Amino acid sequence: MFGLKAKALFIGAALAAFAAASAIAATPGQPAPAAADWRTPDPAHTMVIDTNKGRIVVELYPAIAPVSVARLETLTRNHTYDGLTFFRVVEDFMDQTGDPKNTGEGGSSLPDIKAEFNFKATPGFPVVSHPDNGGDAGFVGVMPVVSQPAALGALTADGRVNASTLFCPGVVGIARAASPDSGNSQFFLMRGMKLELDEKYTAAGRVIAGQDVVNAIKVGEPVPAPSDRMVKVQMLSDMPVGQRPTIKVLDTRTAYFAALVRKEKAAKGDEFTPCDVIVPSLIK
Repeated sequence: MFGLKAKALFIGAALAAFAAASAIAATPGQPAPAAADWRTPDPAHTMVIDTNKGRIVVELYPAIAPVSVARLETLTRNHTYDGLTFFRVVEDFMDQTGDPKNTGEGGSSLPDIKAEFNFKATPGFPVVSHPDNGGDAGFVGVMPVVSQPAALGALTADGRVNASTLFCPGVVGIARAASPDSGNSQFFLMRGMKLELDEKYTAAGRVIAGQDVVNAIKVGEPVPAPSDRMVKVQMLSDMPVGQRPTIKVLDTRTAYFAALVRKEKAAKGDEFTPCDVIVPSLIK
């Protein structure tokens, strides 16, 4: 199993590598995005993780995993994460951190939280491919998701369908022990694609800047000393105004993003998945 007390998880082969985009420039036949193509993430749900290797910015999604997001935000605001190490890091897989013991066997003083492997989605998010199960795959914000067919929304009481998150590069997952409801303080940042985790681990957010930092964290199981660490973790809304980075993320609901998807699908062919799509960001 993977998380608080267990040390071994079947790793398998890495399926993809990922490089974060911090900006997007015009390409032949496609102009640069307009100002209206960008959106500003909610600062109350944006984690800024300053590590000894650089800064990682994570957008959290309470609509997808409300309990898990609330826990990450609570522990961030009470400074639990400041100074903690990345104690288990697997190349092309993930960086695990958030344990006050820095061993993988600890947690916070708060009670464990329930699994949030699935969520209810309103049909209409940008669909980018059709998985074999006949559902829809696309994006809720920057989160890659798969859901029941949108047409089923007309048959449900609230107009929503069952959905889950794909564990693509940059996705932030909640670590746990054998019980699905054993998440607490530990989390992991995806370095590669690991779809075997889908619907088995809670996904609470995704890196929108600093994926290069995620990929540069020192590798090891456990990581040999000196480990890389989170020096300071803050919610963007809590940072002094003069110290806050300005962040823009390409809106996945725009025609510009749809054009990026079409280009990637044409390049990948039948092998295309939402994990192949990099959602660009601008930070200063």
